[in-house]
Amino acid sequence: MSSSGVVPVTLAEIARLAGVGRAAVSNWRRRHPTFPGRTGGTDVNPQFSMDEIEVWLRENKKIKKSAEREWLWPRFEALGGRDETGLAVAEVGRQLAGRGPGGTGLPQEARQPVERAVELGRREGAAETFEFLLRRWLDVHVRQISTTPEPLAALMAELALRTAAGPTAGGDRTTVMDPACGTGHLLAAAAGAAVFAGPGAVALTGGDRDPVLAALARARLDLTARDGDRPLIDVRAGDSLRTDPFAGTPADIALCNPPFNERDWGYEELATDARWSHGLPPRTEPELAWVQHCLARLRPGGSAVLLLPPAVAARKAGRRIRGALLRTGHLRAVVALPPGCAPPHSVSLHLWVLRTPDAQEAARVGGRVLLADAASRFPRASARDTAPDWDAIGAFVRDAFEGADGTGTQRSGYVRSVPAIELLDDEVDLTPGRHIAPSPADTGRRLSQSWKEFGELATGMGRSARLLAALDLAADAADRPTATTVAELARAGALTLRAGQQPLEGTVGEGEPADGGLPLLTVPDLMTDGAPHGWIAHDDVSASGATVAEAGDVIVVGVARVFSAWVHDGPPTVLGPQLHAVRVQPEQLDAWFLAGSLRAPANARQAGTHTSSSSRVDVRRLQVRQVSLGEQRRYGEAFRELAAFERMVRHAGDLGAGLVRDLGNELAAGRLSGGA
Repeated sequence: MSSSGVVPVTLAEIARLAGVGRAAVSNWRRRHPTFPGRTGGTDVNPQFSMDEIEVWLRENKKIKKSAEREWLWPRFEALGGRDETGLAVAEVGRQLAGRGPGGTGLPQEARQPVERAVELGRREGAAETFEFLLRRWLDVHVRQISTTPEPLAALMAELALRTAAGPTAGGDRTTVMDPACGTGHLLAAAAGAAVFAGPGAVALTGGDRDPVLAALARARLDLTARDGDRPLIDVRAGDSLRTDPFAGTPADIALCNPPFNERDWGYEELATDARWSHGLPPRTEPELAWVQHCLARLRPGGSAVLLLPPAVAARKAGRRIRGALLRTGHLRAVVALPPGCAPPHSVSLHLWVLRTPDAQEAARVGGRVLLADAASRFPRASARDTAPDWDAIGAFVRDAFEGADGTGTQRSGYVRSVPAIELLDDEVDLTPGRHIAPSPADTGRRLSQSWKEFGELATGMGRSARLLAALDLAADAADRPTATTVAELARAGALTLRAGQQPLEGTVGEGEPADGGLPLLTVPDLMTDGAPHGWIAHDDVSASGATVAEAGDVIVVGVARVFSAWVHDGPPTVLGPQLHAVRVQPEQLDAWFLAGSLRAPANARQAGTHTSSSSRVDVRRLQVRQVSLGEQRRYGEAFRELAAFERMVRHAGDLGAGLVRDLGNELAAGRLSGGA
């Protein structure tokens, strides 16, 4: 917040807060002499006092009731840093949960935003108001704070409850622990899963070394719990590996999404710790320290479910501990999830399901381990291809655990119950895909679906090829009309050209966009699979004035190596450096004609700044023929058909390569029926 206490807002932010378009705000400013004056910024990007704007909008009845919560966040964001804002959001949750003002560590300037949020929460819904503020805070700090998506958290809680023997002490209360609880996603999921056991049937204990996250988790859990079946909640700040705040509190269930790949986890000072009953975790294996920590805090018969990176199942440094977990019967299942289920979204994360053997189980050595390969069952072209189908993934995992104690080794094409001794080789690789061979029936179904899709593609390509082959290209080149450039068309008002820019540091998230987030397309994305791999929160887009391509805009790549131009038909997308958005005036230019003309390789060579493939293309110098709008549309239809043909050819190439690979494997395995 500025020293004067004024919260600045831009025209774009005013539009979002009022629930209207930016053009409407510009119109208000032009038509109403009482509209507040500029307090900062520039003539091109002016800033206004949020308080003055709010008063004016309310007096003129231009605030929508649905946008009331939007007015909260800018005041919290203006408080300053991550910790100040987070503690203020936690204080809102604390007061809405009826715990009274805390005040510890809360700056003076935060009191007014907190009071305003509490007042709105009591009118519009306590949990909803807190979740709105928490979600906005997480969106801003998405690069520093990793969360567990709610569907995955619910699945982990369900697996833990399914695997645990039930409360073994303290009556009928189930104690759930999360030693790295963050903002409390897993504990909230456990509370939701445990309410069916009866009022007060669960105790939630959480720890996190970040006191801000611990405060947010406590507030969240207080608001999540229902009054009639409120669990016992105890969340404390503390490093669970070094100074466990719950060292003397045994648990029935442990849920954990621990920090990944942290080298400074306490290797030196914890070398002789009693928790390492399966071996001292190597410095490079902090995840195995969290695994053993969870096991050490469980009662006999208790279960733990951890979300871990796939390398933990196979790294050479951890094979001794993995072997000990198998020999003692603690490791019960490993589930490989499809990429995109949780950060980091580009890899197939694993769920490890563990259990501390009770007296009878401890007498048995080894046992069986359930391996489930959901990553192969639900393949995705990329981490951002589609959102995870949580209903299908959840059903697959639940089916895998049904009858998991049976003796059959191959339960389905993607699930296998493996004797522990079979995994105790030189590598002790627990990656499910290494031990599961798809059944002939599964492979046959996949091949059948692929052949059907390939046939449909072939039909589409044939139709498109006939249309394109029938085009008459005999026109005399001497009759070509004169050409103009993108720069000249922009000066004439036929189009607007906007250049993408480098996102501000700390504003780019990975994987699926959170609520209100926009995908970010960059040149490196185009060099890989062509799909956006990052996203930016809506507030950051507005604050930075980022270039957003809307449906119908022409996107032009200004790098010779991946030069292209196409009509954007997807959701609003933020453009990174060397990408440009061109918006045409439809009464003067046809978008498909413009895109097809701009992407011509000869055009790029003339507009290039150097001769190398890494050089830039000056988009303003790209040329377009000057023809009538009717002629543009005729060519535009041809360009549109050519773009569709290009997409089908590329898809057919990828699909055909997969068919060749899969069919070759089946033939080599001798699965061709009939014959001599």
